[in-house]
Amino acid sequence: MTQQTPPSLDHRSSSQQTAEHQSSTLAPKVLRMGMIGGGVQSFIGQVHRAAAQMDGRYRVVAGALSSNPERARQQAEQLNIARGYGDGESLLREEAAREDGAEVIAILTPNDSHFALAKLALELGFHVVCEKPLVNDPAQARELEAIAERAGLRFCMAYGYTGYPMVRQARAMIENGELGEIRQLQCDYVQGHLACLTDAEKAGHDWHMDPAIAGESMILNDIATHAFHMLEYVSGLETSELSADVTASVAGREAHDNANVMLRYGNGARGLMWITQAAAGAEHGLSFRIFGSLGGLEWHQETPNQLLFRRIDGAPVLLSKGAAGLHEASTRISRVAFGHPEGYREAFSSLYSDLHEDITACQQGTEPHPLACWYPDLRSGVRGVEFAATALDSSRRNGDWVSLPSRRDSQLTR
Repeated sequence: MTQQTPPSLDHRSSSQQTAEHQSSTLAPKVLRMGMIGGGVQSFIGQVHRAAAQMDGRYRVVAGALSSNPERARQQAEQLNIARGYGDGESLLREEAAREDGAEVIAILTPNDSHFALAKLALELGFHVVCEKPLVNDPAQARELEAIAERAGLRFCMAYGYTGYPMVRQARAMIENGELGEIRQLQCDYVQGHLACLTDAEKAGHDWHMDPAIAGESMILNDIATHAFHMLEYVSGLETSELSADVTASVAGREAHDNANVMLRYGNGARGLMWITQAAAGAEHGLSFRIFGSLGGLEWHQETPNQLLFRRIDGAPVLLSKGAAGLHEASTRISRVAFGHPEGYREAFSSLYSDLHEDITACQQGTEPHPLACWYPDLRSGVRGVEFAATALDSSRRNGDWVSLPSRRDSQLTR
């Protein structure tokens, strides 16, 4: 295997690329953000706060960080957030009435609350960042899409893995035709933290295991939507139908912890996903392999700064984040020089920075850089909800092939 610059890519030096990224982020307009959910002890809350503020483009000015009103206000004070609220609805209504109120709302609450909060946020004129899944019901997802489209508001789904520079590199290479016609796709997401029943699960304290809160299928809503979105995001293909087997693999567990899904795409390509949180000893395990008529790409989230490019007519090439010769889609979101790793929080920050550029361009009546529109938008969230519902339908039918709604049936317009 060689590590070199492939032909036909951007040949700016890494120092040029870094300088361009820095110059493009000087003195940005700071957007005011309100955060609902994601308290002090919340892992994902810490990630979102760090990611949003990493490039100096957002300031968290309001928070309703807990379902307990008193704790929600205390935690806002603990985190030096100017205004703490006891619940999300109060935050939305009171911030909307302020001249200096939040402009963007991050929703980091359990799944069953997403719809009401996102709907109210959109109706009050806020741009939104929402954790996945968007909602638990396809009809609610499409209702949110219609509201956002009428209002002309921006909505970012937190499919954070699409913010890695080498994921963007893969998408750019496929768009550029460097893999030829896409034929085969695979995405695995293999975790092991639920290989045994957890204490919280046994006690009934884990809301992820409660279908009334998390949705009918824990595994589909929690991580399979990431894998499904990743394949469509990178390849540019639309999934036309699927065959799924969704189950609980650990004795005594009712919530689904394993899914095997076969996919068919509109161009005739075939795909495969294995998604589990019950693989004993596995760590994070998100990866994809995509092959076309001219070659293939392979990426692993546990080593996110490298992308393997296999060519039909040459030696494999290991592409590294920040190296000279990568596409602008990759270099514009890389924050540190070649040879230095970037990780999970930086990937989330890429989404926030893209959204910031899109929002500020909208406010100024200008067009954002086309690559700033590569963040996962509301339609991506709708697709994830439709995927989960379709996979459950197929699994109930013992793996029958079931069609997905076409994303052309409902497209957000910018």
